[in-house]
Amino acid sequence: MNNSLEILKKYWHYDSFRPLQQEIVDCILAGKDAIALLPTGGGKSVCFQVPALMMEGVCIVVSPLIALMKDQVDQLKRRNIKAEAVYSGMHFRDIERIMDNVILGDTKLLYISPERLVSVKAMDKIMQMKVSFIAVDEAHCVSQWGHDFRPTYLHIKSLRELFADVPILAVTATATRDVVKDIQIQLALRLPQIFRSGFSRENLSYSVIREEGKLHRLLQLLNNVPGTALIYVRNRKLTKETAIFLQQKGISADHYHAGLEAEERFRKQEDWIKNKIRVMVCTNAFGMGIDKPDVRLVVHLDVPDTLEAYFQEAGRAGRDGKKSWAIILYNESDVKALERSFELSFPEIEVIKRIYQALGSYLQLATGAGAGVSFDFDLLVFSKNFGFEPATVSSTLKILERSGVLVVTESVFNPPRLVFNTDRNELYQFQLKNPLYEKLITTILRLHQGVFRQPVVLDEHRLCFMMNIKVVQLHEMLNYLKMIGFIEYFSRKDTPVITFLTDRVEAKYLSIDLQKYTFLKERAAAKLHSVLKYLQRPVCRDVQLLEYFDEKPVGECGICDICVMRKRKTESERVEAELLGTIKRKLQENRMNVDELIASFSIKYKSKVLEILQYLVNEKQVRIKDDEMIEFIG
Repeated sequence: MNNSLEILKKYWHYDSFRPLQQEIVDCILAGKDAIALLPTGGGKSVCFQVPALMMEGVCIVVSPLIALMKDQVDQLKRRNIKAEAVYSGMHFRDIERIMDNVILGDTKLLYISPERLVSVKAMDKIMQMKVSFIAVDEAHCVSQWGHDFRPTYLHIKSLRELFADVPILAVTATATRDVVKDIQIQLALRLPQIFRSGFSRENLSYSVIREEGKLHRLLQLLNNVPGTALIYVRNRKLTKETAIFLQQKGISADHYHAGLEAEERFRKQEDWIKNKIRVMVCTNAFGMGIDKPDVRLVVHLDVPDTLEAYFQEAGRAGRDGKKSWAIILYNESDVKALERSFELSFPEIEVIKRIYQALGSYLQLATGAGAGVSFDFDLLVFSKNFGFEPATVSSTLKILERSGVLVVTESVFNPPRLVFNTDRNELYQFQLKNPLYEKLITTILRLHQGVFRQPVVLDEHRLCFMMNIKVVQLHEMLNYLKMIGFIEYFSRKDTPVITFLTDRVEAKYLSIDLQKYTFLKERAAAKLHSVLKYLQRPVCRDVQLLEYFDEKPVGECGICDICVMRKRKTESERVEAELLGTIKRKLQENRMNVDELIASFSIKYKSKVLEILQYLVNEKQVRIKDDEMIEFIG
C-alpha cells in the first residue's frame, strides 16, 4: 500500500487521522526531519508507525520506557506488524537473535533503549541494517532544559552520523521553547518542520483545591462526577490505603504501582480499561501508553513535581472530547513535602560517592570492570543493607544517570524462558536413564516448538499441571538440567535493572560535573517554583499552563476553578447591585419596617437583604427607629 490512509484503515481501523498526524507522516515520507509536539493521547506513535510500514527497511524507535516499548511491540504484533524491542536486562543471546533477524528479515520497527546505543556490538549490528528513518520518543529527554533529562539520549546523534540521509522524527507531549531548540541541536536535525498541537483542552476543567481533609473531599468529587477516574498519589503505600478507603465507602476502586507482580499489574490495568472497576489509585507508573478515552476525573492527592508531569497525567482525562475534570488537592504539609523532596533530590557529593562505593560492593563489581554489564537491583534491600534512606539512594542513582555513569531501567516483567544446549541423541540417552526427567523433557518438547533453536517462553503453570508437580519441584528440576549443561534456563524476573555505562572506579575518583550538577539543581528549583506558583496564583489555570509551554492564550478557559469563581463573584456583585437599587426604591416609595422589607423579597435573598440594610445604616443612608420602622435619609 502506498496510501497512508489505507495503512491506517487496514491496521488501526480508523477512517481518518487525528489533527497533524497526516502532515507529520507526509513530512517523514518526504525525507524531512520533524519535531512533533502532540498532547497526551494525541496519537504520537501512529506518526512513526504508519510511515514505517510504507518505507523500505526498518524504523529505529528510541524510547526510554521499557514497559511502553513492550506494550507498543505487543500491540503491533497483534496487528500483524513485525516489530521487536531491545533493552537493558535482556539476555545477550536474545539481543543478538533479534538484531540478526532485523538485518536479515522484514522487521518494520525496532524499539531500542538509548543506553544500547553506547554498545559497540549493538552499533555494529545497526550499521548492517537498512534503516528507513529514526523516531525519537519522549524527545524532551535529550535536553538538559527538560524535566527528564537522560544523558544516554545524547548518543542518538551517532545514528544521525551513521545514517546521514534518513529523516529523524522527534516526538514529545511536553516541551517548552528552550527544550524544542535543544532537541534540534542535540539530535542534529536539519531544518526540521515543527508540528505543534495546541496545549489548550476546551473540555478539560483544571482546579486546585486547598483542603486539609483530602480523602473526604475526594469522596465528594467522586460522588459528584460520575464515570471512570484516576487518582494519583506519591508512594506505593498510599495507593493501597486510598483504594481501601474508597472501597469501604462503596466505590469500586483498586490500586496500582510498579512493585506489584507483572500479571497482577496487567490484570488491574485491564479491569480498569474494561470498566470492571471505576477508580484506579496509582503512582505515576500507571497510565503511560494507555489510551482510555472516557476518563472523567483525574485527581492528584499529592502535588506533582513538575508542570510537565502534571500536564501529562491530567491530560489522561477527557480524551473523548467530553467535559472532564483535573483537580489537585493540597495543603500546607504537601508544599513542605515537595520542598523536602527537592532537597533530597540533590544529595551532597560525598554522600553520592559513599552510595556509589556501596553499590559496587552490593553488586560485587570489581574496580576497573562493569562497562555494559547489567544487574538486577532491589533499591529497598540495598538501602536497608547499607543504612541509606531510599529517597537518597533513588536521587543518587538519578544523578549518576545524568552524569553518564549508569542507567536505571524500570521494573519490567520477563517471563521464564528455556533453550536446549544439547543434541537430541544425548538428550534421548539422558531420558532413558532418568524417567522423571524424561516426562519433563517430553512435555516441554510437546508444548514448545523451536526449543532447540532459540529461547522460548515457558508455560510453567501448564507444565506443573500436566506433570502433577508443584512449581518449587519444577524449578529444582530445571535448575538441575541447567547445572549439568543440558539447558539454558532464565527464571522469571520482575525487578529494576542497573546497567553500568563506564567501568567502576574507586569512589574518590568518581567524577561528578559540578557545573552540570549546579545547573540541574537550579533547573529543578525553577520547576518547583513553577508548580508552587500554579497552586497559588489567581489566574486562569489554562492560561498558566499555556504560558508555561510558551503558547499564547486566546483567552481565559471559563471552566477552571479560577474562572468559575470569578464568574460567581461577578454574578454575586450584579445581584447585590440590583438588590441595593430595589431596596432604596422601595424605601423611598413606602414606609416599611424591617420585617416588611424582608418579606417583600424572595426567602433566598433574606440574608443578603439584611447585609445591604446594615450597609445602608452604616453609611447613614437609612435610620431604623425604635419601632423598627425604616426611615430613608438618602
